[in-house]
Amino acid sequence: MLYILKILISAVLIVVISEISKRDSWWAGLLASLPLVSLLAIVWLYAETRDVAKVSAFSTSVFWLVLPSLSFFVVLPLMLKAKFGFWLSLASAILVMFACYLLTMMLLRKLGVHP
Repeated sequence: MLYILKILISAVLIVVISEISKRDSWWAGLLASLPLVSLLAIVWLYAETRDVAKVSAFSTSVFWLVLPSLSFFVVLPLMLKAKFGFWLSLASAILVMFACYLLTMMLLRKLGVHP
């Protein structure tokens, strides 16, 4: 039952943000930028395990891995404004983001940080 509740809440959030974005990109952007997925994952993780060490480790990982994900939100609008087309811009932004993830993971390992 909890699994179904998690799916429903997650799906509703995505649909609500998508619908709001049709009317007002600023409010939709604000809602999408909130760490709703992370907050839900933290709540579900704690509710299911009651393990604060796991919650702490998860939140630390999210912190370090949010940084390379920001590259997506730099590359996508730049490419769209340069008229590269939606699909090419999206694919390029995803590829750059994954490259940034790999670089971040390599850098963190060298620094002795394990997200």
